[in-house]
Amino acid sequence: MTDHATPERWDGTIDGDGPTGPTGAETVESYDIDGGVVFYDAENPLAWVEASSSMRLDDCA
Repeated sequence: MTDHATPERWDGTIDGDGPTGPTGAETVESYDIDGGVVFYDAENPLAWVEASSSMRLDDCA
């Protein structure tokens, strides 16, 4: 199953009133691999991130 964002659908709530639950940062876990770190959502382990640059997680949450 794929679930890609489109110009009509962006990262937000359906009604625009803001988040009603955890932001997701509360459930982020990580593990080290050769040459990097993998971050994933502990509640949805298949939701992982690949990036070409890094940033502090605190700056994004």
